[in-house]
Amino acid sequence: MNNTREVEVVVIGAGQAGLAGAYHLRRSGFEPDRDFVVLDHSPAPGGAWQFRWPSLTYGKVHGMHALPGMELTDADPAQPSAEVIGAHFDRYERTFDLRVRRPVDVRAVREGPGGRLLVETSDGIWSARALINATGTWDRPFWPRYPGQETFRGRQLHTAQYPGPEEFAGQRVVVVGGGASGTQHLLEIASYAAATTWVTRRPPVFREGPFDEGAGRAAVALVEERVRQGLPPRSVVSVTGLPLNDAIRQGIEDGVLDRQPMFDRVTPTGVDWSDGRHVDADVILWATGFRAAIDHLAPLRLRSPGGGIRMEGTHAAADPRIHLVGYGPSASTIGANRAGRAAVRDIRRLLEREPAAA
Repeated sequence: MNNTREVEVVVIGAGQAGLAGAYHLRRSGFEPDRDFVVLDHSPAPGGAWQFRWPSLTYGKVHGMHALPGMELTDADPAQPSAEVIGAHFDRYERTFDLRVRRPVDVRAVREGPGGRLLVETSDGIWSARALINATGTWDRPFWPRYPGQETFRGRQLHTAQYPGPEEFAGQRVVVVGGGASGTQHLLEIASYAAATTWVTRRPPVFREGPFDEGAGRAAVALVEERVRQGLPPRSVVSVTGLPLNDAIRQGIEDGVLDRQPMFDRVTPTGVDWSDGRHVDADVILWATGFRAAIDHLAPLRLRSPGGGIRMEGTHAAADPRIHLVGYGPSASTIGANRAGRAAVRDIRRLLEREPAAA
């Protein structure tokens, strides 16, 4: 009558954060399939990396940190990052026997009987005493809304759909966004496109010099403070600034990275500013970031009035059973590793304190 399967912990997502959590569960004595299960909706290992565009080679990847227990060595910097990291994650899952189930779509997490959580999926229902949510942001690209956007006769796409620079050959491209993706897109597209225009809401911040451990801690602390207050998290990268490397310097010198303020409206043929300026465009590329993919947690009513989930360490302040790894301050590869370890430590304490119902 009831096909609900019981485990102690469900891990949702098998990117860096989910695999880090699963690794630490395994090391703590939890057995996959018996004590915990990892559910991933992607078709193959690699997390969101498997969907990155081919021109994003491993050598261009910003700050990829090794998964716990296994270094990524001897990777070809000229090979697409999707291939390098996909193969690494696949090897990692097999080495530590994490038994990731895929493709499995998690539709909702609800309160269940006996203080357990019910995780409703495309592959049935799982009942768990704790949850590691590691769903990242890739599935929720953020599309800003501007007047006239629906009238544009050209093509609009988001970073999540970016196919590589060749597809923009001979076209006039407006790139929106001041983060790492926006600048990477511009530097790639410029030599193919007929023209590029770069627009951002705020002037970009370029960072000189090395990004040391102290600066990293300060950046993480800023993001951490937001989630403690229940505000939607900003990415760690958004508070670190863009590294002023040789490619960025060349882009500035060549005029490719000549930032313009945000346009006021979209027209059928391009974009307009209120001062009367107009730029013709065939393509608008929205490099405007992503939001946390946590809609499946909505039945638990964890969101605060500020719009985010208020956090204490890695768990939701309102529910210590729910750990968000790769959310807010842990939304970086090294942060996800540390958060995975911390989440498992807290889950062990929680489960020991509250024995399973008979």
